[in-house]
Amino acid sequence: MAPIMFATLVVLLLLGYPVAFALAANGLIFGLIGIELGLFRPDLFQALPERVYGTMNNDVLLAVPFFTFMGLVLERSGMAEDLLDTIGQLFGTIRGGLAYAVIFVGALLAATTGVVAASVISMGLISLPIMLRYGYDRRLASGIIAASGTLAQIIPPSLVLIVMADQLGRSVGDMYEGAFIPGLTLAGLYALYVFLVSMIWPKAAPGLPLEAIGYREPNGARGIWNLGVLAVFSGVVAYGVMAQTEVKAGADFVVLMMSVGVTVAFMSAVFNRFLGSRRLVANLALTAVMVAAYLGLKSGGHGALSLLAEALAAGALYSAVAAVLERATGLRLISSMAEQVTFVMVPPLALIFLVLGTIFIGLATPTEGGAMGAVGAMLLAATKKRLSMDLVRQATYSTAKLASFVLFILIGARVFSLTFYGVNGHVWVEELMVSLPGGQMGFLIAVSVMVFLLAFFLDFFELAFIIIPLLAPAADRLGIDLVWFGVILAVNMQTSFMHPPFGFSLFFLRSVAPKEPYVDRVTGKTMEPVQTSQIYWGAVPFVVIQLVMVALVIAFPQMVMHYKSSAVKMDQQQIEEQFKGLGNDLDDAPMPLDFK
Repeated sequence: MAPIMFATLVVLLLLGYPVAFALAANGLIFGLIGIELGLFRPDLFQALPERVYGTMNNDVLLAVPFFTFMGLVLERSGMAEDLLDTIGQLFGTIRGGLAYAVIFVGALLAATTGVVAASVISMGLISLPIMLRYGYDRRLASGIIAASGTLAQIIPPSLVLIVMADQLGRSVGDMYEGAFIPGLTLAGLYALYVFLVSMIWPKAAPGLPLEAIGYREPNGARGIWNLGVLAVFSGVVAYGVMAQTEVKAGADFVVLMMSVGVTVAFMSAVFNRFLGSRRLVANLALTAVMVAAYLGLKSGGHGALSLLAEALAAGALYSAVAAVLERATGLRLISSMAEQVTFVMVPPLALIFLVLGTIFIGLATPTEGGAMGAVGAMLLAATKKRLSMDLVRQATYSTAKLASFVLFILIGARVFSLTFYGVNGHVWVEELMVSLPGGQMGFLIAVSVMVFLLAFFLDFFELAFIIIPLLAPAADRLGIDLVWFGVILAVNMQTSFMHPPFGFSLFFLRSVAPKEPYVDRVTGKTMEPVQTSQIYWGAVPFVVIQLVMVALVIAFPQMVMHYKSSAVKMDQQQIEEQFKGLGNDLDDAPMPLDFK
């Protein structure tokens, strides 16, 4: 009956029935058939209420509405608009500069929102008209926006990673840490593709004209080298600060080092903006106070506080040196571009540390991190004076809709799996998968091909709830690390957003891309619309890049397995000594009178 159940489910889904109801109906109908055929007793269905209540009591799934709400509030707070404008100006006249900016901002939004729809719609509304205005090829522009939005599926705090961890029975923190480097690598592959296109077909990705470049110095210079000097200084200080901690490798090292570097740069920019060479005495005095505070905390043995004070003092010291140099020679170390980039980058990066940093270093669970992220997103919106009851109402409504969608599918999957397990369907799937030729590698290749083909018809939630519970036991039996397995599948599931007929990322872009000829508000020229075929063809190279990334994660498992380096190491000898002491204590303890 197990193969018949699975085939019937596929037919129901192809007929267009809602996934949640198709799953539940399939489970109930075949459950009744199984009872009539004597395959199992009617008592089996008594476990159904407990399975539903178990789903509703799952604390891990609380992170889904938290991160969804955070992403929706940020999408409406104007953060994406500020980032795209500033980073686009930063790349300036470089070929493909706007495309690089979209990739960079897409990765940054992915690490703050975790919601594909918010990323794609934001970048489609903001960057697509600008890219078309300056002559970008429509297929490249469409593909880069749609693909950069899907980074929210693999870069933490991704919703699919939360669901994947729940279905695989692994820690969400481990899944986040394992997916961090593959996510950044995928963004790098996108940038490499843009570079190759801009070299081979320069007209497909031109740079911005000189008149479109802003944030210039009084002498007309852009001040890019100033930003480079500040970035190098911040990076060196951050590495020096991190060298004093116990964190030495992994995603938590990257996130924490990034947060320290941002702190240094932000302090430099703040001092330069409000004090600088104009108030040189006050600048030097405050810098001296901060350096003294750092030295006092360090000598007092205040570990975390002294590290924070070191970052703040280093930033203030850099600003003081810049102010003295500007007063003496007129040379500026902190340019207008450096200030603008720093102020625009700090809010999302601070939110990344608030969410991912606290999860990676063990201060918060993913659910708690999501709650802090939701509060942080509202504070960011409030600082931009865009927080309103209407915004909160819209975000809450959309969050409730998505959370209900996820839970209905999960409950339907629980009903289906109850009957499927009752007829030993999981044993059938496990034996089928384990018997594939090629061992671990053969299994991973076969599963990757199967998930890629299913992604043409199912989205990532449906794949996670239907397919993963069936594949996980076979992967575990073959000795495959389930976090590694989950990241492989998560990268593969990204393709479900990018290829027809259900490429939701393409649908989101289609909804905001111009469908009719329009007049550009800057140039006054009549612009041609973006055709649906151009959006689809533009996505094809990025689907290929995602498949290349799947192959890289399979070939180089250390890209994911580094998460184990941050695990707590247990001293076996110390454990044995403690158990020995415990045994001696038990020997000396008085026996109960009725003990025999």
